[in-house]
Amino acid sequence: MHVVDLIIFLIYFIVMLGVGFFFMRKNQNSDDYYVGGRQMGSFHVGLSVVATDVGGGFSIGLGGLGFVMGLSGSWMLFTGLIGAWLSAVVLIPKISTLSKKLNLLTFPQVFKHFYNEKVALTAGIISAIGYLGFTSSQILAGAKLASASFSGLSTSNALYIMGAIAVIYTVLGGIKAVIYTDTVQWIILMSGLIFIGIPFAYQAVGGYEVIVKTLPDAFLSFKNITWQKLVNWGVTIIPIWFVGMTLYQRIYACKGKKEAQKAWFIAGIFEWPLMALMGVVLGLFARVAFENGVFTSISSTSIDNFDPEMGLPLLLKQILPVGLMGLMMSAYFSAIMSTADSCLMAASGNINTDIFGKYLVKKSYSHTKAIRISQIITFVIGIVAIWIASAMQNVLQLMLYSYAFMVSGLFIPVIGAIFLKKANSTAALASMVSGGCITLALILLEIKLPYGLDANIFGITGSLLVYVLFTVFGKKRN
Repeated sequence: MHVVDLIIFLIYFIVMLGVGFFFMRKNQNSDDYYVGGRQMGSFHVGLSVVATDVGGGFSIGLGGLGFVMGLSGSWMLFTGLIGAWLSAVVLIPKISTLSKKLNLLTFPQVFKHFYNEKVALTAGIISAIGYLGFTSSQILAGAKLASASFSGLSTSNALYIMGAIAVIYTVLGGIKAVIYTDTVQWIILMSGLIFIGIPFAYQAVGGYEVIVKTLPDAFLSFKNITWQKLVNWGVTIIPIWFVGMTLYQRIYACKGKKEAQKAWFIAGIFEWPLMALMGVVLGLFARVAFENGVFTSISSTSIDNFDPEMGLPLLLKQILPVGLMGLMMSAYFSAIMSTADSCLMAASGNINTDIFGKYLVKKSYSHTKAIRISQIITFVIGIVAIWIASAMQNVLQLMLYSYAFMVSGLFIPVIGAIFLKKANSTAALASMVSGGCITLALILLEIKLPYGLDANIFGITGSLLVYVLFTVFGKKRN
């Protein structure tokens, strides 16, 4: 990377760290640190929601999907649109009202209200583990991008650098720093893709005629997808809108129900078709470049031995002129940071409030001391997330595994809490444990599942059956 690009890149990171320092001085209590004082508007929250959900992992992952399957890869984020709008109608009205009444800080506190403390603790543990995986996937995405952009920088060294920066400004500023930087980062990403990435990549690969000549017809079709893959994406991603701690924090942060619903509708539109198509189109361009030998540094590498998620970073590195490369890299790192910081805050909130809250932060502590403890917890979690990322290779796989673990354990109990007049705590606890264990067992044992369906489908099904059985049995016994 040229020195001009490097300077632009460094300026971006200095600004992000500056935001963290700014809000460190503004935070007065735990409400400020974790839910932004509950006075955030729909525009900032909406952009923060989509920036968190479609951050670096999906940005880099979508490029990988475009490289492998073309335009049909965009259907992954269509499930995000469905999830966002469905939760806006079904979930937000109830949760927003409840948050104002009880001053909720975390997602598992919802379980404490509808079930009991034991269920809330279990939910906190599951959520914290899941968000550790999310945070790690974003740091890994940043490391892959950085190692492809900077000559001589290994993925492992890039991982430690990216992780340190993300952890530091999140630790300092809390959720306000996260939401406001998310707004800026999302605008940077969208501008970079629309005005730099797509037009330069399109011209570099030779335009429409070369694209059509190089790729199979299936790559330019929205039908290049199996029903199994679509079902797997839907069952994994749609429920996350009902169990994602980062999303509950933003519901709590909104001024009211209408602001939260508007934010979710904004997020859905940005997810699909806008971000979905831009991500896979750039991945598709990278495939054209690879097939036509544009990547001179890896000319001897076969398509079977090439990491699809590296195609987009290599393409941008190859085609962008001095200055624009720095801007484009800043745009992608913006996406990565916007998800990493949110996931880190979610895991911190779970551990601080839901798991060790009784022991770590006493009621007698001053607001300043409580915030300092929260910052220490966030820092420790960030270090653990970096360590996990160093042991993984595939960004999208790590994200979807984390999603599956959380969804299979938490989705059914949430639905039960929303729709049942009297929720059964025993049923919820048994459902959580069984759903998560089924999914993990199927994944870790690498059991071949019928029709190529995802382990998460069987985990949710098992969770539902257990919930129903315990609920019915409990009613009969009473």
